[in-house]
Amino acid sequence: MKNMEGQKVPNVTFKTRSGDSWCDVTTDELFKGQKVIVFALPGAFTPTCSSSHLPRYNELAPTFQQHGIDRIVCLSVNDTFVMNEWKKDQKADNITFIPDGCGTFTDGMGMLVDKADLGFGKRSWRYSMLVNDGVVEKMFIEPEVEGDPFQVSDADTMLNYLNPAAEKPKAITVFTKPGCGHCTRAKAALEKAGLSYEEIVLGTDATMRSLRAVSGELTTPQIFVDGQKIGGADDLEKYLGTAQSAAA
Repeated sequence: MKNMEGQKVPNVTFKTRSGDSWCDVTTDELFKGQKVIVFALPGAFTPTCSSSHLPRYNELAPTFQQHGIDRIVCLSVNDTFVMNEWKKDQKADNITFIPDGCGTFTDGMGMLVDKADLGFGKRSWRYSMLVNDGVVEKMFIEPEVEGDPFQVSDADTMLNYLNPAAEKPKAITVFTKPGCGHCTRAKAALEKAGLSYEEIVLGTDATMRSLRAVSGELTTPQIFVDGQKIGGADDLEKYLGTAQSAAA
């Protein structure tokens, strides 16, 4: 794989779709005068990309913004329709999805690889980079080994490069069920505190058995913070009050 540190990114016009209209997006629009993180991956809707690579960048986007990052770009050799649907599916509103459908940008970066053995054709090797005003400042390229390695292009590695002491957001999960007033109160409390969270809705995302297996409870909501069981809405309000007092 080619390391492009110190060089300008390829000059490419991407064919994107916004609503019912085609929209050309140039590399100047994406990078000129901006500090941008790009993470490139083999394909939308593929396992590692959907379960780990994309979600963590989306989760850490506010933290990256605090460290001077203007935009986070997810790039793949897929068409714009696929990329748009993937963004909707992942609810990744903090990320700019760029379709490199013909692989022009990826080829210019020296990252175009043949995945014919998987029926993919030409795709991008997995990597991430920090681009400062169109010039590649830093690249994290996955090792050239068999399969689909995912060791260095992750969001945490990039954040560690920017600031090893950066404070990461808490991992918060809320088990809820439709029509639950206490669930609504818990979510409102988290939002008021400026804390993002993952919501797992019983009957849609999980079952009552799942809730009992994880929490030992049969009531909702059940809130977990960084692996610690907080409990219901009343417990959450006490926790948030304690956390705010400690911060003050």
